[in-house]
Amino acid sequence: MAAFRRWRADRPFLGGLLLTLGGAEILLTQKASLKVVMHIGMQGLAGYLLPVLMVICGLLILFNPAQRLFYSILGVLFSLGSWITSNLGGFLIGLLLGVVGSCLAFGWLPDQEPRRPRKWFRRDRTRAKPVRLTRSVESVGRP
Repeated sequence: MAAFRRWRADRPFLGGLLLTLGGAEILLTQKASLKVVMHIGMQGLAGYLLPVLMVICGLLILFNPAQRLFYSILGVLFSLGSWITSNLGGFLIGLLLGVVGSCLAFGWLPDQEPRRPRKWFRRDRTRAKPVRLTRSVESVGRP
C-alpha cells in the first residue's frame, strides 16, 4: 500500500483517473452498435473514437506524467469534441469528468512544497508605515 501511495504522489493521479473515467462513461452511454456506426460513416465513428482517445490520454497522464501538459490539452479538446459526436458528451457527465480531469492534470506541479494556511501569512506581514512626501503638492509642477 505504501508503494502505491508513493507512485500516486509522483503523478497527477486524480486528473488522469477522472479523464479516463470520463472517456469510459461516454463509451458506455453509446447506444448505436458498431455495425450501425460503420454504416453511418465518419460521424458515427467519431462517437467511438473520441472517448477511446480520452481513455488513452488519461492512461498516458497516469503512466507518463512528464508529458502531462500535452496529454491534458488533448484531453480537453477530445472531451469538448464529445459534446457533438456522442450523446452530448455522455449526457454531460463524461464531458465534465474529462474537462475537470484534464484541468487537474494541467495544473499539477511535481515537487511542490505544501501550502501554508493563510493565517500564517497574516502573522508574517508587518504594517506599512506611511510615506512622507518631501515636496508639497503645490510645488510639483514648478521647476
